[in-house]
Amino acid sequence: MLNLADEATSWWIHLRSGGLKPGLWRLVLFGLNNQLVVSFKEDNTVAFKHLFLKGYSGIDEDDYSCSVYTQEDVYESIFFVINQYHRLKNISLGMVGYEENKDDRIGLKVCKQHYKKGTVLPSNYTLNIDSEVEIDCIHLDPQVPATENSGHWMNSSFFNLEFYRLLEVEISFNLKGIDLQTIHARELPDCYVFYNTITFNNKAHSGRIKIYFDTEANIQECKGLHVSGSSQKNTQYILMFDVFVIVGCFTSLILCTRSIVLALRLQKRFIRFFLEKYKRRVSDADRWEFINGWYILVIISDLMTIIGSILKMEIKAKNVTNYDLCSILLGTSTLFAWVGVIRYLGYFQTYNVLILTMQASLPKVLRFCACAGMIYLGYTFCGWIVIGPYHEKFEDLSTVAECLFSLVNGDDMFATFAQIQQKSILVWLFSRVYLYSFISLFIYMILSLFIALITDSYDTIKKYQQNGFPLTDLQEFLKECSGSEEYQKQAPTPVTFLCCCQRRGSDDNLILIN
Repeated sequence: MLNLADEATSWWIHLRSGGLKPGLWRLVLFGLNNQLVVSFKEDNTVAFKHLFLKGYSGIDEDDYSCSVYTQEDVYESIFFVINQYHRLKNISLGMVGYEENKDDRIGLKVCKQHYKKGTVLPSNYTLNIDSEVEIDCIHLDPQVPATENSGHWMNSSFFNLEFYRLLEVEISFNLKGIDLQTIHARELPDCYVFYNTITFNNKAHSGRIKIYFDTEANIQECKGLHVSGSSQKNTQYILMFDVFVIVGCFTSLILCTRSIVLALRLQKRFIRFFLEKYKRRVSDADRWEFINGWYILVIISDLMTIIGSILKMEIKAKNVTNYDLCSILLGTSTLFAWVGVIRYLGYFQTYNVLILTMQASLPKVLRFCACAGMIYLGYTFCGWIVIGPYHEKFEDLSTVAECLFSLVNGDDMFATFAQIQQKSILVWLFSRVYLYSFISLFIYMILSLFIALITDSYDTIKKYQQNGFPLTDLQEFLKECSGSEEYQKQAPTPVTFLCCCQRRGSDDNLILIN
């Protein structure tokens, strides 16, 4: 049900939907730039691992990069990091340099965590440990050549590690670099600061020290950049187009919001009128008939587009560096915009079946998923607790949920069965019962019931299209009003683009049927 202003709103939304093609060109360019940013960070992470981790094979062993098993390997790995850091400018292929750390000092910061004191005699099962943890740190200046300084710090008592007390050794350092890939797109390059941390983890005291390499890359403002031949006009045209998109979406946002507000006011009047005349309340389905769900979708899409476009303009001007948030906003708004195109397919009976089936089956599907979700969560927690120590796909809750979802869709079934370690016969037998029962229950029963709900809704919609849809109280009221002589004698009111701004009190009595 639409008032006169909705005609202008629908016209504007149609015009805005026509702008999806040039908008896609804008998003494609931003997506390509975002890929360059992510690939630059990943390439530098791989390069740093090869530079600073002794014997790194190029593939992480698990969630850690590599591991060592002897005291000699630990010392060699630590000293290798320090020597490579001092020689960085001579060996690195990338455009990187030294950067200050949190203490406003340039250099390596080496910290070790260990128990305060203790004695361990495994042969006699004797243990005397003070669980209080101490942290000792040392700072190494890169300005001093490694050959001159190595004898000093290698013989320092700081590097005399007592492994039975040692918990971890952490080496942290910051580097800065410049990404020149954007020059090919005739844009100014981005400057980065890499916060690197290498951790030798000995908390398990199992005879294997895991080495973790963590890096965080942040884009910083570049100073003193001058790139000859860069096209500023291209940047200005893109910024002008972004402004045009923001203005268009803001206009669409105002029109759709106005239509929703007027629909709520009309809903309130109808509820009061229906209660006074027919002495009964309006059903929830009739209440929702006043609210156009497509307009709500457009409002959400417009808000995301406006915020995302503003962030994109700031990123273009190098004032903001949050590529991830901007890509999420623009990508989601594009998704909603294309979903909104389905609205126009609803005017065709063949395509309208899909929309009506989704609308009719959605409440049933949501209730069904709520019940099935409880069973799914039960299997998730059970698999994590029992099978987690023996299977890499059940190590944490998120991985278990993803693994079970893959099994529901028939993916990677044999590998899931085969990778369970047979160290415990009891757990191995339980895993078989667990997996067979889950697959049988969800694929043969729950998934079939899920499809049956949608099929039932589809058959109902097809039957209604052949025999006619049942009339609700609202539709009967509109049919009664449209058949009255007073309504038929009213002259049609011309619709113009300015009708959204020129509203008269007499228009409140006019009702148009969608």
